[in-house]
Amino acid sequence: MIVFDEAIRRLLEIATSLDTETVSIDRAANRVLAAPVTARSNMPAQDVSMMDGYAARDADLGDIPFSLPVSGESFAGSEAPSSLRAGSLCRIFTGAPVPDGADRVIVQENIERDGDTARIVSAFGSNRFIREAGSDFRAGDVLLPVGHRLSWRSMTTAAAADRPDVDVFRSPRVAIIATGDELATPGKAHETRGAIPESVSLGVATLAESRGASVVNLERQPDDLGILKRAASNALELADVVVIAGGASVGERDFSRLVFGEPLKYIFPKVAIKPGKPVWLARAGGRLVVGLPGNPTSALVTARLFLAPLLIGLSGGDASAELNFETTICRDALPATSDRETFLRASQTPDGLRLAATQNSASQRSLAFADVLIRRASSSPAAPQGAEVSILKF
Repeated sequence: MIVFDEAIRRLLEIATSLDTETVSIDRAANRVLAAPVTARSNMPAQDVSMMDGYAARDADLGDIPFSLPVSGESFAGSEAPSSLRAGSLCRIFTGAPVPDGADRVIVQENIERDGDTARIVSAFGSNRFIREAGSDFRAGDVLLPVGHRLSWRSMTTAAAADRPDVDVFRSPRVAIIATGDELATPGKAHETRGAIPESVSLGVATLAESRGASVVNLERQPDDLGILKRAASNALELADVVVIAGGASVGERDFSRLVFGEPLKYIFPKVAIKPGKPVWLARAGGRLVVGLPGNPTSALVTARLFLAPLLIGLSGGDASAELNFETTICRDALPATSDRETFLRASQTPDGLRLAATQNSASQRSLAFADVLIRRASSSPAAPQGAEVSILKF
């Protein structure tokens, strides 16, 4: 058994990106760039209007009020009109190309239109209301660097580069096996005496997908060594990372460490933390295997601490960024800790950081609202309200 910091050090050493692939821009959301996205052309490609109004030459502007004829129109997506004729205005709309010779756009609220004549009736100020060609970016500019994860915001930036596809790191494929004779598919547990809804796999799958992984298989299996060996063999064929939840302790039916057809090559066999001491990370069949405890809270806490950074690193991101602890004040008193480093569930509320109602490792109700983990050193004494604590987003 090793301490938390050593387990993380070992994990970060192996949390390196998989190979790369080229995908179409419409399939690139949440992927990490393996090559920079560069602009194909200037944006905007030419001077365009920022407002609905009339393009004008400064030399033609007089004392308000004054009138000028309207000699043309310009719409967004149209070809740029010919040069603006001296002594006239061009009707123009937002995003439309500005005709050559125009110095500004006078917004339509300052103008009264009468047929082919526009009368400027109020002061229009000094703003030109023209977006100059290349003012956002120019052809060849790097818009997004290697290592950038394409969020819903940066997908817009990537599309603006006018590239049909992007180079990204491959998403890690994840297979999940939940083990336990007592587990039933949600909606079926009430039909069998002693059964409970299997919930861990759904939480782990959602976490995996949120960290850029693709869940390729999810199984719920009984504590049967033969069945589990077949499930494990199938998972190793399908996935880059196999997650097996439950069966990680030392009971007669705790098989999770025995089902992969060969001795495990441990990165770490267990970690001195609470909850989640049985968590382990190993290699088997050329794949990475993460063993999670069976209790729901223990499983989700350890998945956040170990699986999340592992998947971020494999998908090309910065694994260490998943473990950025911050310092804040806890509004509740803190219990003393055991001889293991302890992670307490808590919630950010309008009143400040509050402990979850229960810290039981089997509790599930509080998981929906616990959005913070409080990290406390082993053998820490109880602390009063208002103590400074180290936290991680959960």
